[in-house]
Amino acid sequence: MPVVERTITVDQSPQAVWRFLADFTTTEEWDPPTVSTERLSGDGGVGTTYHNVAKFRGRRTEVDYVVTEYVEGHCLQLRGDATGLEVVDTFTVRATPAGGSEVTYEARFTPRLGAARFALPSMVQLGDFVAESLQESLEHLDAVR
Repeated sequence: MPVVERTITVDQSPQAVWRFLADFTTTEEWDPPTVSTERLSGDGGVGTTYHNVAKFRGRRTEVDYVVTEYVEGHCLQLRGDATGLEVVDTFTVRATPAGGSEVTYEARFTPRLGAARFALPSMVQLGDFVAESLQESLEHLDAVR
């Protein structure tokens, strides 16, 4: 099971970072493969569902996510189901001593029986790309919100 984990630090407050990340529709702003994300039900907490459309390596993928863990201001976890693949995305937010935020993003990919295995090198490359884009989006929260 490929796992991608990245930790970034930004000067934004944990509250601002949390507000941005807890609204999973913001993936359109920071997740390069995402074409669209729509909240289908819920208030953002456990049980909330989202529909994500992404394009990666020339292929369009649709993923239905459900929030499985929500700890206000600290942890958001979603489980996504796509054809042949389960994805678990976890975001944790911590305050830094200087008043900024440390964000850890982890994505676990579990191919289903019969599905082609993901190439770990491409997942690592995607993880780097997502982390860079997420950091840039978080650093410019004031400018876009």
